[in-house]
Amino acid sequence: MAVRPENLPRDPDRLIEMVLACEGKIEALQATITTLKTMIFGARSEKSAVIIAEQLSLGLGDAETDAALPPPANDDHKTKAAPGSRNKRNRNIGALPKHLPRCDVTIEPETTACPCCAGALHRIGEDVSEVLDKVPAILRVLRFIRPKYACRACEGTVVQAKARPRLIESGMASTALVAWIAAAKFAWGSTLYRQAQILAGHGLNIDRQTLARWMKQAAWMAKGVYELQLAAMHEHPRLFCDETPMPVLDPGRGRTRTCQFWAHATDDRSWKGPAPPAIAYVFAGGRGKKEILTQLTGFEGVLQVDGYAAYASLAGDKKTSGKIRLAFCLVHARRNFVKVHKTTNSPFAREVIERIAAVYAIEERIRGFDADQRRAVRQAETKPLMDALKARLEATKDGISRRSTLIGAIDYALERWAGLTLFLEDGRLEPDTNIVERSIRPISIGKKNSLFCGDEGGGETWAILASLLNTCKLNGVDPETYLADILERMVSGATKNNRLHELLVWNWKSAREAEKAAA
Repeated sequence: MAVRPENLPRDPDRLIEMVLACEGKIEALQATITTLKTMIFGARSEKSAVIIAEQLSLGLGDAETDAALPPPANDDHKTKAAPGSRNKRNRNIGALPKHLPRCDVTIEPETTACPCCAGALHRIGEDVSEVLDKVPAILRVLRFIRPKYACRACEGTVVQAKARPRLIESGMASTALVAWIAAAKFAWGSTLYRQAQILAGHGLNIDRQTLARWMKQAAWMAKGVYELQLAAMHEHPRLFCDETPMPVLDPGRGRTRTCQFWAHATDDRSWKGPAPPAIAYVFAGGRGKKEILTQLTGFEGVLQVDGYAAYASLAGDKKTSGKIRLAFCLVHARRNFVKVHKTTNSPFAREVIERIAAVYAIEERIRGFDADQRRAVRQAETKPLMDALKARLEATKDGISRRSTLIGAIDYALERWAGLTLFLEDGRLEPDTNIVERSIRPISIGKKNSLFCGDEGGGETWAILASLLNTCKLNGVDPETYLADILERMVSGATKNNRLHELLVWNWKSAREAEKAAA
C-alpha cells in the first residue's frame, strides 16, 4: 500500500525506525538487482563469479593446490627463482619424461661421399632432438583358441583347457575395453554418447545402452573394493564431507527427480599424516539428516563440512552425540563477505576479506609442517587474528540494520565460530573444505555433460566407478590401468574377497612401485 503523508507517524523516533528499515530493504533490493543484472547481461566470467561468489578472487580457494597436485611430468631439475623475480611458467623444452619409451628415427644425409674428393665420410657425432608422439588407439579382436587333445589308444578321452571367465559373460568386450570406456566417462568426463561415436569411427556400431550395461557390470564387480575404501576412510578420525544434487529420470512422472551425491574425502598430505588422498561418492535419494547419518554409522572424529543444516543436526543427535565433532569451512564464511562486497562495495566486507587473507598467508607458510608445529604457529599467530576478527564482527553487528545483506554474512560466521576456529586447536585439521570441494568437481562436470542418471542403479554405478577412478587421480595413478588390472584380477580369481585390501588404490600403487624397484 502506498505511504501517504497523513499516514506517517508524528513521533521522530518512529520516523527514524521507518527510515532505517527502508534503507535495509533498499540495500537488499539493490544487491539482488546487481546480482541479476550480472547473471543476465554480464560476461561469462562475471556470471560464474556471481554463482561461486568469487571464491578464487584472492587465491584462497586454491590455497592447497600445491599440496594436492602431482609433480609435473618433467625430469628437469627446478632452479630456485631469484629473490624478487616473478615466477615463470614451468615450460618443458627438450626434457621429456625418462619413463616414456623411445623410438629412434635416424635421418641420414643423401650421400656419405666427400663432396671434395669423393672419399667415404666417417661419423664424428650426432645431434639428437625429441618430440612427444602419440600412437592412435588400436581396437583389435582377441581370439581365444582352446585346442582339444585326445589319446589314440583310449577312445573317448578328450582334454581341453577351461574357458577363461570374462567380465561380460558371452559378451564381445574385454576387460581392457570396459576399463577404457569407464575411465573416459567417470575420470575424464566423456559421455557414453560421445564414446559410441568414437567407436563408430572405428567401424563399430555399439549403442549406448550396451555401454551402460558394461558400466553396470564393472561397478558390480568393483563394489567390494569401493565399500572397503569407504570403510577404510571412515577409520581415520578426520573426514571431509560435501553434497551435490543429481537429477534422475522419473518415467512415471515424465520428468526428473532430484537425488543426491554425497562426497566423503580424506587427505593428510598437508601435514604428512597417515590418511591417503581418497574420495568416495555415495548416491542417495535425498540430502537430509537421515541420509548422512546412515552413511556415517561407525565414524568417530572430526567431520569438516559447510554450513548445511543436515550436518549441524549431527552434533545434537543421540546416535552421534560425543562421537562426531563438526569443523566448518572458513572459505564458505568468506564467500558471503565477497558477495556482499561485490554487490554493495562494503568497506567492512573488504576488511573481513583482507583479515582472512592474512590467515591463509600463514597457512601457506606452514603447509608441510607436522601437526604439532602447525598447531604451535596457529596458536601464536593465527589465533590473535581470529580473535580480533570475531571482536570486529560482534562490534559491527549491533550497528547495522537486520535487513542488511551484511548481517547475514556476519551471523553465518558468528553462529559457526566454534567450528570455524577448531583448526586452531588441532594441527591435523584444515581451515576449509577445499579438499572435498575440489574432489566433487568431477561429479559437477559429469552432470553438465550427461545431464541426468537414467535410474537409481545408474547413480550407484556412477558413484562406485567415479570413486575409484578419481581416487586414482589423487594418488597419481592412471585410472584406466588400475581399473583394468583390478577387474581382471577379480574376474580371474587371482584376488579373492579376503584380499580386496590389496586392490585399494594406495596399496595397489605401493605394490607396483615395490615390484618396479625390485626389477
